Amino acid sequence: MKAAVIVFPGSNCDRDVKVSLENSMGKPPLMIWHGDHELPDLDLIVVPGGFSYGDYLRSGSMAAHSPVMREVIREANKGVPVLGICNGFQILTEAGLLPGVLMRNADIKFICRDIYLRVEAADTPFTSGYEKDQVIQVPIAHHDGNYFADEGTLDALEGNGQVAFRYCDEEGGINGTSNPNGSQRNIAGIFNERKNVLGMMPHPERLAEPLLGGTDGKPMFDGLVAALS
Repeated sequence: MKAAVIVFPGSNCDRDVKVSLENSMGKPPLMIWHGDHELPDLDLIVVPGGFSYGDYLRSGSMAAHSPVMREVIREANKGVPVLGICNGFQILTEAGLLPGVLMRNADIKFICRDIYLRVEAADTPFTSGYEKDQVIQVPIAHHDGNYFADEGTLDALEGNGQVAFRYCDEEGGINGTSNPNGSQRNIAGIFNERKNVLGMMPHPERLAEPLLGGTDGKPMFDGLVAALS
C-alpha cells in the first residue's frame, strides 16, 4: 500500500497522521508539499488538520487552490480514496469534493476536547474497522466545525448513506447536548457519492495509541490498510 499526506503551510497534524499510518502500514507514507504539481500512483491520500494558510479568508479556502489540490481532485475523481481530517475536511468542501460548508462553531469558541461519535456506515474502507452504530471516542479541535448544507443536500446525504459519523452521547444518543458545534443533524463526517472521499472534523489520529489515552482512532487506519493493501 502506498499512501501520502499532503502538507500545507500551517498544517499541524501531518506528523500525527504520518505516525498513525506508519504504525498500521509498517512503513511511512509520503509527505507531499502543497506546491507540488504531480502525485505518484497512490492507494490513499490524506489531507490533514491544522490551519492551512493561517485560515485566512475562510478555513481551507486558500489551500483548496494549491497546485497539489488540482492533482488530489483529479485522483479522487478517478476513485483514489481521499481522507480529510478537520482542516482537511474544510479543504475538501472548499475544493468541491464534498458538499456543504464548515462554519464558525455555534458558540463562537474554539473547542478542544474528547467527544463521542456514532459510526453511521461501516461499509467503506475508511470505516471497515468499526461496526455500524458503534460509539467511539476521539478528540475535536476546531473553531469552524459547524457543518451546514441546505435541506435538500442533507436529505440526499441521508438517503444515499453518505453520513459517516454523528456526534452523540456515551450511549449513542443523538441530541443537542451531544452536538459540540451546532452541526446540522449532528453530522461529524460525510462521504461523497462514490464513498471514496471522507471528510470528518474529529481527529482519529490523536487517539490511536495507548500512550495518547485511547485507541478508538486506530481501527480507521488499520481498516484502511486492510482494505487497500
